[in-house]
Amino acid sequence: MKHRSAALFCVLLAGCARTPVPSFDSIAEEFVFSTLALSPVSATQSGYHEHKGVKLDEILDDFSQQGIEAQRKFYTDFAGRLAKLDASSLNAEQRADLQIMNGQIALGQLELDRIQNYRHNPTLYVELIGNALFTPYVLEYAPKPQRLRHIIARLGKVPALVDQARQNLTDSPAIWTTVATDENLGNIDLIDKEIRGGVPADLRADYDRAAGSALDALRGLQDYLKNDLPKRSQFDWRLGPEKYAQKFRYVLGTDRTPDDVLAEAEADVKTVRARMLELSLPLHRKMYPGKRDPKDANQTIAETLARIADRHSTPDTYMADAKRDLEEARNFVRSKGLLKLPPRDNLQVIETPVFMRGIYAVGGFNSAPALEPQLGAFYWLTPIPKDWPKARIESKLREYNFYKLKLLTIHEAMPGHYVQMEYANDVQPGSRRLLRSVFGNGPYIEGWGQYSTQIMLDEGFLDNSPELRLTFQKEELRVLANAIIDIRLQANRMTDEQALDLMMSQTFQEKEEATAKLRRAKLSSAQLPMYLVGWRGWIRIREEYKKSKGTAYKLSEFNEVALREGAAPLPEVGRLISH
Repeated sequence: MKHRSAALFCVLLAGCARTPVPSFDSIAEEFVFSTLALSPVSATQSGYHEHKGVKLDEILDDFSQQGIEAQRKFYTDFAGRLAKLDASSLNAEQRADLQIMNGQIALGQLELDRIQNYRHNPTLYVELIGNALFTPYVLEYAPKPQRLRHIIARLGKVPALVDQARQNLTDSPAIWTTVATDENLGNIDLIDKEIRGGVPADLRADYDRAAGSALDALRGLQDYLKNDLPKRSQFDWRLGPEKYAQKFRYVLGTDRTPDDVLAEAEADVKTVRARMLELSLPLHRKMYPGKRDPKDANQTIAETLARIADRHSTPDTYMADAKRDLEEARNFVRSKGLLKLPPRDNLQVIETPVFMRGIYAVGGFNSAPALEPQLGAFYWLTPIPKDWPKARIESKLREYNFYKLKLLTIHEAMPGHYVQMEYANDVQPGSRRLLRSVFGNGPYIEGWGQYSTQIMLDEGFLDNSPELRLTFQKEELRVLANAIIDIRLQANRMTDEQALDLMMSQTFQEKEEATAKLRRAKLSSAQLPMYLVGWRGWIRIREEYKKSKGTAYKLSEFNEVALREGAAPLPEVGRLISH
Protein backbone atom coordinates (compact mmCIF):
# COMPACT_ATOMS: atom_id res chain seq x y z
CA MET A 1 0.00 0.00 0.00
CA LYS A 2 1.10 3.57 -0.62
CA HIS A 3 2.58 5.17 2.47
CA ARG A 4 1.52 8.72 3.18
CA SER A 5 3.64 9.73 6.16
CA ALA A 6 5.57 12.55 4.46
CA ALA A 7 2.44 14.34 3.29
CA LEU A 8 0.71 13.80 6.61
CA PHE A 9 3.68 15.18 8.53
CA CYS A 10 3.62 18.26 6.30
CA VAL A 11 -0.08 18.90 6.84
CA LEU A 12 -0.27 18.38 10.57
CA LEU A 13 3.07 19.76 11.68
CA ALA A 14 4.42 22.07 8.98
CA GLY A 15 1.13 23.49 7.79
CA CYS A 16 1.85 23.16 4.04
CA ALA A 17 -0.98 25.25 2.64
CA ARG A 18 -1.45 23.45 -0.66
CA THR A 19 -1.27 19.87 0.58
CA PRO A 20 -4.71 18.26 0.93
CA VAL A 21 -5.77 17.43 4.46
CA PRO A 22 -5.34 13.65 4.83
CA SER A 23 -8.30 11.46 5.52
CA PHE A 24 -8.73 9.85 8.88
CA ASP A 25 -8.29 6.46 7.24
CA SER A 26 -4.85 7.48 5.98
CA ILE A 27 -3.89 8.55 9.49
CA ALA A 28 -4.93 5.17 10.88
CA GLU A 29 -3.06 3.42 8.08
CA GLU A 30 0.08 5.39 8.79
CA PHE A 31 -0.14 4.60 12.49
CA VAL A 32 -0.23 0.88 11.78
CA PHE A 33 2.57 0.90 9.22
CA SER A 34 4.84 3.16 11.26
CA THR A 35 4.29 1.10 14.40
CA LEU A 36 5.06 -2.12 12.53
CA ALA A 37 8.20 -0.55 11.06
CA LEU A 38 9.45 -0.10 14.64
CA SER A 39 8.98 -3.86 15.16
CA PRO A 40 10.08 -5.71 12.01
CA VAL A 41 9.38 -9.09 13.61
CA SER A 42 5.75 -8.10 14.21
CA ALA A 43 5.66 -6.65 10.70
CA THR A 44 6.51 -10.01 9.16
CA GLN A 45 3.83 -11.68 11.30
CA SER A 46 1.31 -9.08 10.06
CA GLY A 47 2.30 -9.43 6.40
CA TYR A 48 4.04 -6.03 6.09
CA HIS A 49 7.35 -6.61 4.35
CA GLU A 50 8.77 -3.27 3.25
CA HIS A 51 8.65 0.24 4.74
CA LYS A 52 10.08 3.22 2.85
CA GLY A 53 12.46 0.96 0.97
CA VAL A 54 13.57 -0.98 4.06
CA LYS A 55 13.09 -4.74 3.79
CA LEU A 56 11.60 -5.52 7.18
CA ASP A 57 11.87 -9.30 6.79
CA GLU A 58 15.67 -9.02 6.86
CA ILE A 59 16.06 -7.08 10.11
CA LEU A 60 15.25 -7.37 13.81
CA ASP A 61 13.72 -4.99 16.31
CA ASP A 62 16.17 -2.37 17.55
CA PHE A 63 16.65 -2.32 21.33
CA SER A 64 19.68 -0.06 21.29
CA GLN A 65 19.30 3.22 23.18
CA GLN A 66 18.71 4.94 19.85
CA GLY A 67 16.03 2.42 18.93
CA ILE A 68 14.25 2.84 22.26
CA GLU A 69 14.35 6.61 21.95
CA ALA A 70 12.93 6.34 18.42
CA GLN A 71 9.94 4.49 19.85
CA ARG A 72 9.45 7.15 22.53
CA LYS A 73 9.59 9.93 19.95
CA PHE A 74 7.13 8.18 17.67
CA TYR A 75 4.54 7.79 20.43
CA THR A 76 4.97 11.36 21.65
CA ASP A 77 4.73 12.86 18.17
CA PHE A 78 1.76 10.77 17.08
CA ALA A 79 -0.13 11.48 20.31
CA GLY A 80 0.30 15.18 19.61
CA ARG A 81 -1.04 14.79 16.10
CA LEU A 82 -4.08 12.81 17.21
CA ALA A 83 -4.83 15.43 19.87
CA LYS A 84 -5.26 18.00 17.11
CA LEU A 85 -8.02 16.03 15.41
CA ASP A 86 -11.59 17.24 15.84
CA ALA A 87 -13.27 14.16 17.29
CA SER A 88 -16.71 15.67 16.72
CA SER A 89 -16.10 15.53 12.96
CA LEU A 90 -15.53 11.78 13.06
CA ASN A 91 -18.18 9.11 12.64
CA ALA A 92 -18.75 6.38 15.21
CA GLU A 93 -16.42 3.89 13.53
CA GLN A 94 -13.63 6.47 13.32
CA ARG A 95 -14.04 7.46 16.95
CA ALA A 96 -13.60 3.80 17.89
CA ASP A 97 -10.43 3.67 15.79
CA LEU A 98 -9.16 6.86 17.43
CA GLN A 99 -9.69 5.25 20.84
CA ILE A 100 -7.66 2.22 19.73
CA MET A 101 -4.75 4.38 18.58
CA ASN A 102 -4.74 6.48 21.73
CA GLY A 103 -4.88 3.35 23.86
CA GLN A 104 -1.94 1.79 22.04
CA ILE A 105 0.11 4.96 22.42
CA ALA A 106 -0.64 5.14 26.14
CA LEU A 107 0.27 1.46 26.54
CA GLY A 108 3.51 1.92 24.60
CA GLN A 109 4.50 4.91 26.70
CA LEU A 110 3.66 3.06 29.92
CA GLU A 111 5.87 0.17 28.84
CA LEU A 112 8.82 2.31 27.77
CA ASP A 113 8.74 4.78 30.64
CA ARG A 114 7.51 2.85 33.66
CA ILE A 115 7.29 -0.92 33.19
CA GLN A 116 10.42 -1.26 31.04
CA ASN A 117 10.38 -4.95 30.25
CA TYR A 118 13.38 -4.39 28.01
CA ARG A 119 15.42 -3.77 31.16
CA HIS A 120 14.13 -6.71 33.19
CA ASN A 121 12.58 -9.48 31.10
CA PRO A 122 14.95 -11.70 29.09
CA THR A 123 12.03 -13.62 27.55
CA LEU A 124 11.32 -10.46 25.53
CA TYR A 125 14.52 -10.98 23.56
CA VAL A 126 14.44 -14.77 23.44
CA GLU A 127 10.88 -14.93 22.10
CA LEU A 128 11.61 -12.09 19.68
CA ILE A 129 14.48 -14.09 18.15
CA GLY A 130 12.38 -17.23 17.97
CA ASN A 131 9.48 -15.48 16.24
CA ALA A 132 11.87 -13.65 13.90
CA LEU A 133 13.10 -16.98 12.54
CA PHE A 134 10.06 -19.23 12.95
CA THR A 135 7.56 -16.94 11.18
CA PRO A 136 9.36 -16.85 7.81
CA TYR A 137 10.07 -20.55 8.17
CA VAL A 138 6.39 -21.56 8.38
CA LEU A 139 4.48 -18.62 6.88
CA GLU A 140 4.50 -18.96 3.10
CA TYR A 141 4.45 -15.26 2.15
CA ALA A 142 7.17 -15.83 -0.47
CA PRO A 143 8.92 -18.78 -2.12
CA LYS A 144 10.89 -20.86 0.35
CA PRO A 145 14.36 -19.86 -0.97
CA GLN A 146 13.49 -16.18 -0.52
CA ARG A 147 12.21 -16.77 3.00
CA LEU A 148 15.36 -18.70 3.86
CA ARG A 149 17.39 -15.71 2.69
CA HIS A 150 15.34 -13.59 5.06
CA ILE A 151 16.15 -16.01 7.86
CA ILE A 152 19.85 -15.92 6.93
CA ALA A 153 19.79 -12.11 7.02
CA ARG A 154 18.13 -12.11 10.43
CA LEU A 155 20.54 -14.72 11.76
CA GLY A 156 23.32 -12.31 10.92
CA LYS A 157 21.72 -9.73 13.20
CA VAL A 158 21.16 -12.02 16.18
CA PRO A 159 24.57 -11.29 17.78
CA ALA A 160 23.80 -7.55 17.85
CA LEU A 161 20.40 -8.14 19.45
CA VAL A 162 21.96 -10.44 22.05
CA ASP A 163 24.47 -7.68 22.85
CA GLN A 164 21.60 -5.21 23.26
CA ALA A 165 19.85 -7.62 25.61
CA ARG A 166 22.93 -8.01 27.78
CA GLN A 167 23.45 -4.25 27.88
CA ASN A 168 19.82 -3.49 28.71
CA LEU A 169 19.06 -6.18 31.29
CA THR A 170 19.87 -4.74 34.70
CA ASP A 171 18.12 -7.45 36.71
CA SER A 172 15.43 -10.08 36.31
CA PRO A 173 13.20 -12.13 38.63
CA ALA A 174 14.23 -15.76 38.79
CA ILE A 175 11.08 -17.03 37.07
CA TRP A 176 11.68 -14.86 34.00
CA THR A 177 15.32 -15.91 33.78
CA THR A 178 14.42 -19.59 34.14
CA VAL A 179 11.82 -19.48 31.38
CA ALA A 180 14.14 -17.51 29.09
CA THR A 181 16.83 -20.16 29.63
CA ASP A 182 14.46 -22.95 28.61
CA GLU A 183 13.12 -21.05 25.60
CA ASN A 184 16.60 -20.08 24.43
CA LEU A 185 17.44 -23.78 24.14
CA GLY A 186 14.42 -24.02 21.84
CA ASN A 187 15.88 -21.26 19.67
CA ILE A 188 19.21 -23.08 19.47
CA ASP A 189 17.46 -26.27 18.35
CA LEU A 190 15.33 -24.30 15.88
CA ILE A 191 18.46 -22.92 14.18
CA ASP A 192 20.75 -25.89 14.51
CA LYS A 193 18.28 -28.65 13.67
CA GLU A 194 14.81 -27.75 12.40
CA ILE A 195 15.60 -24.93 9.96
CA ARG A 196 19.03 -26.27 9.03
CA GLY A 197 17.45 -29.54 7.93
CA GLY A 198 15.36 -27.74 5.30
CA VAL A 199 18.08 -25.56 3.76
CA PRO A 200 18.84 -26.46 0.10
CA ALA A 201 22.40 -27.09 -1.05
CA ASP A 202 22.83 -23.74 -2.82
CA LEU A 203 22.07 -21.80 0.40
CA ARG A 204 23.77 -24.10 2.86
CA ALA A 205 27.11 -22.27 2.99
CA ASP A 206 25.43 -18.91 3.62
CA TYR A 207 23.14 -20.46 6.21
CA ASP A 208 25.96 -22.23 8.03
CA ARG A 209 27.99 -19.04 8.17
CA ALA A 210 25.14 -16.95 9.60
CA ALA A 211 23.91 -19.73 11.85
CA GLY A 212 27.38 -20.24 13.28
CA SER A 213 27.59 -16.65 14.51
CA ALA A 214 24.01 -16.70 15.77
CA LEU A 215 24.49 -19.97 17.63
CA ASP A 216 27.69 -18.68 19.24
CA ALA A 217 25.76 -15.63 20.42
CA LEU A 218 22.85 -17.70 21.73
CA ARG A 219 25.13 -20.12 23.54
CA GLY A 220 26.83 -17.13 25.10
CA LEU A 221 23.39 -15.84 26.05
CA GLN A 222 22.62 -19.23 27.57
CA ASP A 223 25.70 -18.96 29.77
CA TYR A 224 24.68 -15.42 30.72
CA LEU A 225 21.15 -16.56 31.61
CA LYS A 226 22.42 -19.47 33.70
CA ASN A 227 25.39 -17.90 35.47
CA ASP A 228 25.25 -14.09 35.37
CA LEU A 229 21.69 -12.76 35.36
CA PRO A 230 20.55 -15.02 38.24
CA LYS A 231 22.91 -13.08 40.49
CA ARG A 232 20.68 -10.06 39.89
CA SER A 233 17.24 -11.46 40.69
CA GLN A 234 15.95 -8.79 43.05
CA PHE A 235 13.50 -7.28 40.55
CA ASP A 236 9.86 -8.01 41.42
CA TRP A 237 7.76 -9.53 38.64
CA ARG A 238 4.70 -7.88 40.22
CA LEU A 239 3.65 -4.55 38.69
CA GLY A 240 2.16 -3.23 41.90
CA PRO A 241 -1.32 -1.66 42.24
CA GLU A 242 -0.67 1.63 40.42
CA LYS A 243 1.11 0.37 37.30
CA TYR A 244 -1.15 -2.65 37.13
CA ALA A 245 -4.29 -0.47 37.16
CA GLN A 246 -2.88 1.59 34.30
CA LYS A 247 -1.94 -1.42 32.22
CA PHE A 248 -5.28 -3.08 33.00
CA ARG A 249 -7.10 -0.05 31.59
CA TYR A 250 -5.09 0.21 28.38
CA VAL A 251 -4.74 -3.51 27.62
CA LEU A 252 -8.38 -4.36 28.27
CA GLY A 253 -9.82 -1.18 26.76
CA THR A 254 -12.24 -0.87 29.65
CA ASP A 255 -13.32 1.71 32.19
CA ARG A 256 -13.76 -1.05 34.80
CA THR A 257 -11.18 -1.11 37.57
CA PRO A 258 -9.29 -4.21 38.71
CA ASP A 259 -11.18 -4.14 42.00
CA ASP A 260 -14.54 -4.08 40.17
CA VAL A 261 -13.59 -7.17 38.18
CA LEU A 262 -12.12 -8.87 41.25
CA ALA A 263 -15.32 -8.39 43.27
CA GLU A 264 -17.42 -9.82 40.41
CA ALA A 265 -15.12 -12.80 39.97
CA GLU A 266 -15.01 -13.73 43.64
CA ALA A 267 -18.80 -13.51 43.94
CA ASP A 268 -19.32 -15.59 40.79
CA VAL A 269 -17.14 -18.42 42.10
CA LYS A 270 -19.89 -19.25 44.59
CA THR A 271 -22.64 -18.98 41.95
CA VAL A 272 -20.90 -21.27 39.47
CA ARG A 273 -20.02 -23.82 42.14
CA ALA A 274 -23.72 -23.99 43.08
CA ARG A 275 -24.65 -24.71 39.45
CA MET A 276 -21.95 -27.37 39.30
CA LEU A 277 -23.31 -29.13 42.37
CA GLU A 278 -26.79 -29.23 40.86
CA LEU A 279 -25.42 -30.83 37.68
CA SER A 280 -23.03 -33.13 39.52
CA LEU A 281 -25.53 -34.87 41.78
CA PRO A 282 -27.31 -36.99 39.13
CA LEU A 283 -23.99 -37.67 37.37
CA HIS A 284 -22.38 -38.74 40.63
CA ARG A 285 -25.20 -41.19 41.35
CA LYS A 286 -24.78 -42.66 37.88
CA MET A 287 -21.00 -42.86 38.13
CA TYR A 288 -20.94 -44.26 41.67
CA PRO A 289 -23.98 -46.59 41.87
CA GLY A 290 -24.90 -47.66 45.37
CA LYS A 291 -22.76 -44.96 46.98
CA ARG A 292 -24.43 -42.37 49.20
CA ASP A 293 -24.27 -38.77 48.14
CA PRO A 294 -21.29 -37.10 49.83
CA LYS A 295 -22.24 -34.60 52.49
CA ASP A 296 -19.59 -32.21 51.23
CA ALA A 297 -20.46 -30.38 47.98
CA ASN A 298 -16.81 -30.07 47.10
CA GLN A 299 -16.40 -33.83 47.27
CA THR A 300 -19.44 -34.44 45.08
CA ILE A 301 -18.16 -32.12 42.35
CA ALA A 302 -14.57 -33.29 42.64
CA GLU A 303 -15.46 -36.99 42.44
CA THR A 304 -17.68 -36.37 39.41
CA LEU A 305 -14.97 -34.40 37.64
CA ALA A 306 -12.48 -37.13 38.51
CA ARG A 307 -14.54 -39.74 36.69
CA ILE A 308 -14.95 -37.39 33.73
CA ALA A 309 -11.17 -36.91 33.63
CA ASP A 310 -10.60 -40.68 33.39
CA ARG A 311 -11.49 -40.44 29.70
CA HIS A 312 -8.55 -38.82 27.94
CA SER A 313 -6.00 -39.09 25.14
CA THR A 314 -2.53 -40.54 25.33
CA PRO A 315 0.58 -38.50 24.52
CA ASP A 316 0.66 -40.25 21.13
CA THR A 317 -2.99 -39.54 20.24
CA TYR A 318 -3.28 -36.04 21.72
CA MET A 319 -2.68 -34.15 18.46
CA ALA A 320 -4.78 -36.48 16.31
CA ASP A 321 -7.67 -36.21 18.77
CA ALA A 322 -7.57 -32.41 18.57
CA LYS A 323 -7.73 -32.57 14.77
CA ARG A 324 -10.73 -34.89 15.02
CA ASP A 325 -12.40 -32.48 17.45
CA LEU A 326 -11.81 -29.62 15.02
CA GLU A 327 -13.68 -31.37 12.22
CA GLU A 328 -16.51 -32.31 14.59
CA ALA A 329 -16.89 -28.70 15.71
CA ARG A 330 -16.80 -27.40 12.12
CA ASN A 331 -19.60 -29.77 11.09
CA PHE A 332 -21.74 -28.72 14.06
CA VAL A 333 -21.37 -25.00 13.31
CA ARG A 334 -22.48 -25.63 9.75
CA SER A 335 -25.41 -27.85 10.70
CA LYS A 336 -26.74 -25.34 13.24
CA GLY A 337 -26.07 -22.26 11.13
CA LEU A 338 -24.47 -20.43 14.04
CA LEU A 339 -22.72 -18.11 11.58
CA LYS A 340 -21.27 -18.18 8.09
CA LEU A 341 -17.85 -19.81 8.17
CA PRO A 342 -14.92 -18.10 6.45
CA PRO A 343 -14.44 -19.04 2.79
CA ARG A 344 -10.72 -19.63 3.28
CA ASP A 345 -9.50 -23.06 4.38
CA ASN A 346 -6.10 -22.10 5.74
CA LEU A 347 -6.10 -23.47 9.29
CA GLN A 348 -3.27 -25.79 10.28
CA VAL A 349 -2.98 -27.69 13.58
CA ILE A 350 0.68 -27.82 14.60
CA GLU A 351 2.77 -28.28 17.71
CA THR A 352 3.50 -25.10 19.66
CA PRO A 353 6.99 -23.85 18.79
CA VAL A 354 9.42 -24.82 21.55
CA PHE A 355 10.53 -21.24 22.14
CA MET A 356 6.90 -20.23 22.90
CA ARG A 357 6.01 -23.03 25.31
CA GLY A 358 6.84 -20.97 28.38
CA ILE A 359 3.75 -18.81 27.91
CA TYR A 360 1.77 -21.30 25.75
CA ALA A 361 1.98 -24.31 28.03
CA VAL A 362 -1.27 -25.69 26.61
CA GLY A 363 -1.72 -24.13 23.21
CA GLY A 364 -2.88 -21.04 21.39
CA PHE A 365 -3.85 -19.53 18.09
CA ASN A 366 -1.70 -17.65 15.59
CA SER A 367 -3.79 -15.95 12.93
CA ALA A 368 -3.11 -15.38 9.26
CA PRO A 369 -1.45 -11.96 8.70
CA ALA A 370 -3.83 -9.01 8.42
CA LEU A 371 -2.10 -7.92 5.21
CA GLU A 372 -1.98 -11.42 3.75
CA PRO A 373 -5.11 -13.18 5.01
CA GLN A 374 -4.79 -15.97 2.45
CA LEU A 375 -1.74 -17.34 4.24
CA GLY A 376 -1.70 -19.94 6.98
CA ALA A 377 -3.39 -19.69 10.35
CA PHE A 378 -2.11 -21.98 13.11
CA TYR A 379 -3.83 -23.69 16.02
CA TRP A 380 -0.89 -24.41 18.31
CA LEU A 381 -1.17 -27.42 20.60
CA THR A 382 1.64 -28.05 23.07
CA PRO A 383 2.54 -31.75 23.05
CA ILE A 384 2.94 -33.81 26.20
CA PRO A 385 6.69 -34.39 26.71
CA LYS A 386 7.34 -38.12 26.79
CA ASP A 387 10.19 -37.70 29.26
CA TRP A 388 7.91 -36.23 31.93
CA PRO A 389 7.28 -38.41 35.00
CA LYS A 390 4.21 -40.59 34.60
CA ALA A 391 2.26 -38.71 37.26
CA ARG A 392 2.86 -35.37 35.54
CA ILE A 393 1.77 -36.73 32.16
CA GLU A 394 -1.38 -38.16 33.73
CA SER A 395 -2.16 -34.85 35.44
CA LYS A 396 -1.90 -32.98 32.15
CA LEU A 397 -4.01 -35.48 30.23
CA ARG A 398 -6.67 -35.56 32.94
CA GLU A 399 -6.94 -31.78 32.84
CA TYR A 400 -7.18 -31.81 29.02
CA ASN A 401 -9.41 -34.85 28.92
CA PHE A 402 -11.85 -35.98 26.21
CA TYR A 403 -14.25 -33.14 26.98
CA LYS A 404 -11.79 -30.40 27.80
CA LEU A 405 -9.80 -30.98 24.61
CA LYS A 406 -13.01 -30.38 22.66
CA LEU A 407 -13.59 -27.12 24.55
CA LEU A 408 -10.00 -26.04 23.89
CA THR A 409 -10.38 -26.71 20.17
CA ILE A 410 -13.68 -24.81 20.03
CA HIS A 411 -12.12 -21.85 21.84
CA GLU A 412 -8.91 -21.66 19.84
CA ALA A 413 -10.20 -22.65 16.43
CA MET A 414 -13.82 -23.46 15.62
CA PRO A 415 -15.78 -21.25 15.93
CA GLY A 416 -13.37 -19.46 18.27
CA HIS A 417 -10.26 -17.48 17.47
CA TYR A 418 -9.74 -18.82 13.97
CA VAL A 419 -13.21 -17.80 12.81
CA GLN A 420 -13.03 -14.48 14.64
CA MET A 421 -9.67 -13.60 13.09
CA GLU A 422 -10.82 -14.61 9.62
CA TYR A 423 -13.77 -12.20 9.93
CA ALA A 424 -11.34 -9.56 11.18
CA ASN A 425 -9.18 -10.03 8.11
CA ASP A 426 -12.14 -9.04 5.89
CA VAL A 427 -13.03 -5.79 7.70
CA GLN A 428 -13.25 -2.75 5.43
CA PRO A 429 -11.78 -0.26 4.77
CA GLY A 430 -8.28 -1.70 4.76
CA SER A 431 -6.96 0.81 7.27
CA ARG A 432 -9.60 -0.28 9.79
CA ARG A 433 -8.89 -3.95 9.13
CA LEU A 434 -5.21 -3.40 9.83
CA LEU A 435 -5.75 -1.32 12.94
CA ARG A 436 -8.24 -3.69 14.54
CA SER A 437 -6.27 -6.80 13.58
CA VAL A 438 -2.79 -5.65 14.55
CA PHE A 439 -4.04 -4.00 17.74
CA GLY A 440 -7.03 -6.22 18.40
CA ASN A 441 -8.75 -5.75 21.75
CA GLY A 442 -7.92 -8.66 24.05
CA PRO A 443 -11.30 -8.98 25.80
CA TYR A 444 -13.04 -8.95 22.41
CA ILE A 445 -10.76 -11.76 21.19
CA GLU A 446 -10.62 -13.92 24.32
CA GLY A 447 -14.23 -13.14 25.15
CA TRP A 448 -15.31 -14.44 21.75
CA GLY A 449 -13.43 -17.67 22.45
CA GLN A 450 -15.45 -18.17 25.64
CA TYR A 451 -18.73 -16.85 24.28
CA SER A 452 -18.52 -18.96 21.11
CA THR A 453 -17.94 -22.05 23.24
CA GLN A 454 -21.00 -21.23 25.31
CA ILE A 455 -23.26 -20.91 22.26
CA MET A 456 -21.99 -24.26 20.96
CA LEU A 457 -23.13 -25.92 24.19
CA ASP A 458 -26.34 -23.90 24.34
CA GLU A 459 -27.18 -25.19 20.85
CA GLY A 460 -26.67 -28.82 21.92
CA PHE A 461 -23.12 -29.73 20.90
CA LEU A 462 -22.23 -33.35 21.73
CA ASP A 463 -25.92 -34.19 22.29
CA ASN A 464 -26.20 -31.83 25.26
CA SER A 465 -23.69 -33.96 27.17
CA PRO A 466 -23.91 -33.15 30.90
CA GLU A 467 -20.27 -34.21 31.24
CA LEU A 468 -19.29 -31.57 28.68
CA ARG A 469 -21.46 -28.93 30.38
CA LEU A 470 -19.93 -29.67 33.77
CA THR A 471 -16.45 -29.49 32.25
CA PHE A 472 -17.37 -26.11 30.77
CA GLN A 473 -18.61 -24.91 34.15
CA LYS A 474 -15.27 -25.97 35.55
CA GLU A 475 -13.73 -23.87 32.78
CA GLU A 476 -15.89 -20.95 33.87
CA LEU A 477 -14.44 -21.35 37.34
CA ARG A 478 -11.00 -21.28 35.77
CA VAL A 479 -11.84 -18.05 33.95
CA LEU A 480 -12.85 -16.56 37.29
CA ALA A 481 -9.69 -17.85 38.94
CA ASN A 482 -7.61 -16.39 36.08
CA ALA A 483 -8.89 -12.92 36.87
CA ILE A 484 -8.57 -13.33 40.62
CA ILE A 485 -4.99 -14.55 40.66
CA ASP A 486 -3.79 -11.99 38.11
CA ILE A 487 -5.31 -9.05 39.95
CA ARG A 488 -4.31 -10.24 43.42
CA LEU A 489 -0.82 -11.46 42.54
CA GLN A 490 0.14 -8.36 40.57
CA ALA A 491 -1.02 -6.13 43.42
CA ASN A 492 0.81 -8.31 45.99
CA ARG A 493 -2.42 -9.38 47.68
CA MET A 494 -1.99 -13.13 47.24
CA THR A 495 0.77 -15.64 47.88
CA ASP A 496 1.74 -18.51 45.59
CA GLU A 497 0.21 -20.93 48.07
CA GLN A 498 -3.11 -19.06 48.12
CA ALA A 499 -3.20 -18.97 44.32
CA LEU A 500 -2.58 -22.71 44.09
CA ASP A 501 -5.23 -23.40 46.74
CA LEU A 502 -7.78 -21.32 44.82
CA MET A 503 -7.05 -23.17 41.60
CA MET A 504 -6.79 -26.70 42.95
CA SER A 505 -9.18 -26.75 45.92
CA GLN A 506 -11.85 -24.24 44.93
CA THR A 507 -11.85 -24.41 41.13
CA PHE A 508 -10.92 -28.10 40.67
CA GLN A 509 -7.80 -27.72 38.53
CA GLU A 510 -5.19 -30.43 38.29
CA LYS A 511 -1.82 -29.69 39.87
CA GLU A 512 -0.05 -29.49 36.51
CA GLU A 513 -2.56 -26.96 35.20
CA ALA A 514 -2.46 -24.85 38.37
CA THR A 515 1.33 -24.80 38.46
CA ALA A 516 1.53 -23.78 34.80
CA LYS A 517 -1.10 -21.05 35.32
CA LEU A 518 0.78 -19.64 38.30
CA ARG A 519 3.89 -19.41 36.15
CA ARG A 520 1.90 -17.74 33.38
CA ALA A 521 0.59 -15.17 35.85
CA LYS A 522 4.18 -14.29 36.69
CA LEU A 523 5.21 -14.09 33.04
CA SER A 524 2.35 -11.85 31.91
CA SER A 525 0.08 -9.23 33.43
CA ALA A 526 -3.42 -7.97 32.59
CA GLN A 527 -3.85 -10.85 30.15
CA LEU A 528 -5.58 -13.48 32.27
CA PRO A 529 -8.57 -11.21 33.15
CA MET A 530 -9.35 -10.79 29.43
CA TYR A 531 -11.37 -14.01 29.42
CA LEU A 532 -13.79 -12.90 32.11
CA VAL A 533 -14.08 -9.25 31.06
CA GLY A 534 -14.52 -10.31 27.45
CA TRP A 535 -16.99 -13.15 28.04
CA ARG A 536 -19.25 -11.00 30.17
CA GLY A 537 -18.82 -8.19 27.65
CA TRP A 538 -19.96 -10.34 24.72
CA ILE A 539 -23.07 -11.46 26.61
CA ARG A 540 -23.80 -7.82 27.49
CA ILE A 541 -23.59 -6.51 23.92
CA ARG A 542 -25.64 -9.46 22.64
CA GLU A 543 -28.43 -8.61 25.06
CA GLU A 544 -28.30 -4.95 24.01
CA TYR A 545 -28.44 -5.96 20.35
CA LYS A 546 -31.30 -8.38 21.01
CA LYS A 547 -33.27 -5.65 22.73
CA SER A 548 -32.70 -3.25 19.84
CA LYS A 549 -33.89 -5.83 17.26
CA GLY A 550 -36.91 -7.14 19.13
CA THR A 551 -38.69 -9.97 17.31
CA ALA A 552 -36.30 -9.63 14.34
CA TYR A 553 -33.35 -10.83 16.44
CA LYS A 554 -31.34 -13.78 15.13
CA LEU A 555 -28.35 -15.29 16.91
CA SER A 556 -26.44 -15.91 13.67
CA GLU A 557 -27.01 -12.35 12.55
CA PHE A 558 -25.67 -10.96 15.84
CA ASN A 559 -22.58 -13.16 15.66
CA GLU A 560 -21.79 -12.06 12.13
CA VAL A 561 -22.51 -8.36 12.66
CA ALA A 562 -20.34 -8.21 15.78
CA LEU A 563 -17.50 -10.14 14.14
CA ARG A 564 -17.56 -7.87 11.10
CA GLU A 565 -16.61 -4.96 13.33
CA GLY A 566 -13.22 -6.50 14.08
CA ALA A 567 -11.59 -6.51 17.50
CA ALA A 568 -12.52 -3.07 18.79
CA PRO A 569 -13.15 -2.55 22.52
CA LEU A 570 -16.43 -4.28 23.37
CA PRO A 571 -18.23 -1.19 24.71
CA GLU A 572 -17.53 0.46 21.34
CA VAL A 573 -18.73 -2.60 19.43
CA GLY A 574 -21.95 -2.57 21.42
CA ARG A 575 -22.58 1.06 20.49
CA LEU A 576 -21.71 0.46 16.84
CA ILE A 577 -24.05 -2.47 16.26
CA SER A 578 -27.02 -1.39 18.38
CA HIS A 579 -27.52 2.17 17.16
